[in-house]
Amino acid sequence: MRIRLAIILVCAGVFSCPAYAQLYNTPIPKVLDEWRFELTPYLWAPSIASTLSYNDQYIKSVDQNASDVLHNLKSGAMISGEAHYGNWGILGDVVSATLQKTGAIPVTPQPGVQIRLADKSTVQNTIVTTAVTYTVIKNDNAYVDALVGGRWIGTTSTINLTLTGSTTFSDSKAMSTADPIIGFKGRYRVADSTWYVPFYADIGSGGGTTNVTWQAMLGIGKTIEKWVDVALVYRGLFYDMDSSKTNGQGLLQKTTFQGPQLSATFKF
Repeated sequence: MRIRLAIILVCAGVFSCPAYAQLYNTPIPKVLDEWRFELTPYLWAPSIASTLSYNDQYIKSVDQNASDVLHNLKSGAMISGEAHYGNWGILGDVVSATLQKTGAIPVTPQPGVQIRLADKSTVQNTIVTTAVTYTVIKNDNAYVDALVGGRWIGTTSTINLTLTGSTTFSDSKAMSTADPIIGFKGRYRVADSTWYVPFYADIGSGGGTTNVTWQAMLGIGKTIEKWVDVALVYRGLFYDMDSSKTNGQGLLQKTTFQGPQLSATFKF
C-alpha cells in the first residue's frame, strides 16, 4: 500500500512540474501595486515605399525591399521600453535609420524638360512613439492595455539632381511632425503554454501636416525565462502627409514601412 502511494505521489510530482513551470513562466504580466519594467532591443527589416514631392510634382522615389534596406542602411538604432505600476504604465519606442541609395529616375516636370532624379539620395528618419497605458483586460490567458499618446517623425531628404545636359545641383530639405495617437496593445497566451501572440495597433492624425498615421504589429512569441521573452512579429507603419501644409519644408509625402521584426524583451 505504501509503495503504491509513493508511486502515485512521484507520478503526480512529475506531471505537475511542467504545469508549475509554465505557470511560473507565464507570458501574461502580473498587475501588482509595484513597479515593473521592460526593455526591448529589436531588429526591424521593413520594405519601404515612399512618395516624394519635388516642385509640386509627385514621384515614386523610394521602393526598396527588406534586402535593399539592409544593403543601403548606413546607421540605425531600434529600442522600446515600458514602465508599469498597477494598471497604469508608460511606453516609449525609438526607430532611427539612415539610408543611402544611388540611381537615376527620369522625371518631366513640364513639357520639353527632363531631369534625372536621385543620382544619389539619402533619407534619415527618426520615429519616436510615446504613450500612457491602462490595463483593461487581465486574466490567465489575455492581457490588453489601452493607450493614448503621440508619435513624432523627423525626416531629412537629400537629393542630387542632374538636368538633361550638364547642369547638376543638389537639394536637401527637412521636416518633422507630431501627431496624437490612440490604440491598444497586449498578448494572448496559447493553450496555457509559454507561447503567446503579441499584438499592437494605433492610429492618429491632426499633427499639422499629417492626414493620417497608423501602426500595427502581430506575431508569435515565447517566454524563455521569467525575465526574458523573444518574439517575431510583422510590423507596419504608414504616414500620409498633406503636401499643402508642408510649405515647401519637406519632401516626404506618403511612406509605408512594413516587414518582420525580431525582438528580445528583458523584464525586471
